[in-house]
Amino acid sequence: MYARGEGIVLNEPSVIALNSRTQEVLAMGHEAWQMIGRTPSYIVAVRPLRKGAITDFEITQRMIRLLLQRVGVNRWNRPRVLICVPSAITAVERRAVTEAAKRAGAAEAHLLEQPMAAAIGAGLPINEPLGNMVVDIGGGTSEVALISLGGIVALEAVRVGSFDIDAHIQTYIRREYGIAIGERTAEEIKVAIGSAWPTEEEFAAEVRGRELMSGLPKTVVLSAEEVREAIDEPVSAMVDAVIACLGHAPPELAQDLINEGIHLVGGGGMLRGLDLRLYEETEIPVHLVDAPLECVVLGAGHCIEAYDHLKVMFMDTRG
Repeated sequence: MYARGEGIVLNEPSVIALNSRTQEVLAMGHEAWQMIGRTPSYIVAVRPLRKGAITDFEITQRMIRLLLQRVGVNRWNRPRVLICVPSAITAVERRAVTEAAKRAGAAEAHLLEQPMAAAIGAGLPINEPLGNMVVDIGGGTSEVALISLGGIVALEAVRVGSFDIDAHIQTYIRREYGIAIGERTAEEIKVAIGSAWPTEEEFAAEVRGRELMSGLPKTVVLSAEEVREAIDEPVSAMVDAVIACLGHAPPELAQDLINEGIHLVGGGGMLRGLDLRLYEETEIPVHLVDAPLECVVLGAGHCIEAYDHLKVMFMDTRG
């Protein structure tokens, strides 16, 4: 979360832990993330946003209210809120997001497309007559946008993201080794040895989980090559989206990209070797931006600092 005049005031994963018996919120953010896969049956740690859309309206509303409270919003100071959303979401999903924000305490709620926010946050010259390509890989969605003169010229979005990479690691270990591992363990494997393309320094990792046959804890050693094979399907979907977007690009802007390159943003963009894989398949230079995780919120922050000047970029939430 970014507050006008203050910068980033909150940086937490969008996870909330609830007591399913009383519906009481027990934890949020990092604290709730630590609970995933480690709770008794009546405590559920959930991500109320999946694939870039709201899966549980009530919980999302409560989470937004808690987030606003954490940064000092109360019933006497109702702020204007700008929320970054995937450009692929439907009109119904757009209305659900704005409605959830208003019910949670926002006076007004505006939406901004994530690739546009990312391009602004990365400091790209988006208002120039020049092609800027942003590849934003989030938890549930991957978006590729070609931006010129302050608007999106070509867009390709797939509902595949970092969570799908984690799920494929879980499936691979279950299938090849007969071991069940949790969501958090899969994410730790991805960060430690996951890659989209062979890199110079490759390691193996010890993986601990529950053996399905015996039900006992077991440890196996997983190589970087195995993880690459396990996650090839979601990574290929991301690469195909980039190629499809390039296919929709006007020739004049396509030639700009040879000089400007492609800009990788989002947590998923930090996957080792993803820049090399994209370069190998598109022959266009690929740059990971300076703050890939914070890029989108910094872009949104720039928009609220220059609200009157940049509000033309906000999405229409009426239909």
